[in-house]
Amino acid sequence: MTPFNHTPHPTRGLTRRQLVAGATLGAAALSLGDIPRHASAQSMDPFTFITTMTTTTDVGQVAGQPASEIDRVVADGWYWDAYIQLPVKEGQDFHFTCEFDSSWIVLKAYGFDLTLEEQMGIVGVDNAIEPWYEETESGFRVWGGDIDEFYCGHYDTNILTRARCNAMRKVFEEVGLGVTFTPDRPLIEAALLRGEPVYFKSTVDFLPWRDATWHTPDGDTFPVVLTNDHALTVMGFNADEVIVRDPLGPTTTNYNRPWQYRVSWDRFLEVIAAQGNDAIAIAPAPLG
Repeated sequence: MTPFNHTPHPTRGLTRRQLVAGATLGAAALSLGDIPRHASAQSMDPFTFITTMTTTTDVGQVAGQPASEIDRVVADGWYWDAYIQLPVKEGQDFHFTCEFDSSWIVLKAYGFDLTLEEQMGIVGVDNAIEPWYEETESGFRVWGGDIDEFYCGHYDTNILTRARCNAMRKVFEEVGLGVTFTPDRPLIEAALLRGEPVYFKSTVDFLPWRDATWHTPDGDTFPVVLTNDHALTVMGFNADEVIVRDPLGPTTTNYNRPWQYRVSWDRFLEVIAAQGNDAIAIAPAPLG
């Protein structure tokens, strides 16, 4: 598989390379400052919604172990109902490969080590349509491939590149792990209590977003965030907060971004709702 070959296509809207490089957009395109629907995440304190935690990899349940089999974990001065051991991936393979970087964390927790290329080969890459967006009277529309089945776009050039959890589940199922969709708090809590990490679509640092609708060639639509799409993993929770493992690390928008932090349940649920409550729990391979 060669995910890098481009079919010539004019990218309409903002590309990831333009965002990272701070390139000046033409008059027909929209800059971040031109979009007033939500407060610009770029201007906010990146710790508005997240609280840094001490990063741990050997505290709590091993992946797949029920919380009932260990003593209740105390961390950061709080008791946690579930607290799953996850490895740290210090930085993404590329700026916008978060789906595969977070899936690597979960895979590694279960003893699997798949490269970016191996994961992309399993999920599949659909670049027939280079994702682009437009603003309409009803809101932002993004046009691209089928993100529910494939990874769509070029991760080195396009800010709109992404995949939904249903596409990413292929990686986990390929190695025999179980996948359960967990679109609400009760299902997420139950999964974590079973020792199953929850992989989900988010925003960077849980900051504000611009609502958009993704349109596929077959006419399917999905709620998405426009420019600060991210993929993360929940590794624990208590009554007030969830614990998140983040592979992104320090960037120009947050020089001190931690590998592990906590966020309130209220903010967590608001953010995943913006992405259509896109979350899956990853279980160990069935016995037998």
